[in-house]
Amino acid sequence: MAGSSPNELAAGYADGLARVFVRVSGTREVLGQEGIEALLADAESLLLSYQYLRGDTGENRLRMAFGAVGVNRALASINAPVWGANRPLTLAWVAVEDRGTRTLITDQASGTGASRQVSAIWQQAFDQAAQERGLPVALPPAKFSGDRELLSDLWGQFVNRIRNASGDLDQDVMALVRVNRSGGQWRAGWVFDGMAMDGGEESVTADSPEALAQTVINRWAERYADRYAVAAGKVAESPQVDIVLKGASSLADYGKVTKVLEGLTPVLSAGATRVKGDQLTLRVAFSGELDQLKEYIALDPRFVPLEAEPREPAKASAEPKATEPAQESAQSASGQAEAVATEQGVEAGGQSEGGSKKDGQSMFTYQPMPVDEDEAEQAFESLYQVLYYRWQSTPRISNGAGESADKSAEE
Repeated sequence: MAGSSPNELAAGYADGLARVFVRVSGTREVLGQEGIEALLADAESLLLSYQYLRGDTGENRLRMAFGAVGVNRALASINAPVWGANRPLTLAWVAVEDRGTRTLITDQASGTGASRQVSAIWQQAFDQAAQERGLPVALPPAKFSGDRELLSDLWGQFVNRIRNASGDLDQDVMALVRVNRSGGQWRAGWVFDGMAMDGGEESVTADSPEALAQTVINRWAERYADRYAVAAGKVAESPQVDIVLKGASSLADYGKVTKVLEGLTPVLSAGATRVKGDQLTLRVAFSGELDQLKEYIALDPRFVPLEAEPREPAKASAEPKATEPAQESAQSASGQAEAVATEQGVEAGGQSEGGSKKDGQSMFTYQPMPVDEDEAEQAFESLYQVLYYRWQSTPRISNGAGESADKSAEE
């Protein structure tokens, strides 16, 4: 954006919120819905924070954070769908045929000469497109780049060898994609494997690698959103989040946990929805934004934060890798949606907790789900990230001398 006048800031807020609406609803059609213009005109009311940045090269940027609860309610007010933060991870095996040579696109550009250049172009195109739509997408690691048999099977869309090679990589569904030139355009055809997404080949065409990757990712995002987005009428006035507790195995533990949660200022109600072994799942209705609830929970040492239960070993990351290697620890999308406006446009994403961001940007990212398929499916249908904790009824506290000691927790 060119400056920081009130009119320019208002335009930046609207542009950023429009990007967030597309991500959160899962469909570009939301921008044509009746009532959307009024919401965008009042974008500042959904703004949690913003920062005006002036780059060394003279580029001005506006970084914004919008509250997820407010965004969800705004979409529901115009009867738009709302797609939650827990999004399936697509492991994309992409083979590109260019000038008679086939290249496997990996998470880091590999190979030499023209092959490396092709890999870099398409890797960046898919990463950017996935970030734009808030869709977790992982490319296979570079160690597979020289496997010609694997590449041949990928081009033929033979699933078995690809499935075996993907056994130790995080994923919810695989996409086998082959890209080639067709009549002066680029064509991408793909098949899915997993999550009952299987079916015949789908295809799209576009004029450039960037446009093709964007068209492919758009199609994937729309398909996932059709399956998991929540209808406007189901967006409750009071937001709800699932809290999974390890180590809460007795009725006494359940009583203590419920009493603690219901005593927190943002909590309106808390009740158990599932008990499995020593794992208790509670549904908590709260007021305000999710980050506020998490801050209150963090004040009680009996709640020890945990990462979601990953499938082992976790080697694929949903974080885009265009500018730096991805971290291996998975991240979860949560209570904010962030937008960055530049002179070239607005780049918006959902804010992730506890992970690196590239140049201040982030996205709705993959949260590894429990192996239990029913739990995973339920999590994908949730509007907010699932919170994982270990219940430690006797918390460890510091004795002031750098040592820890047990202390019985007061109810």
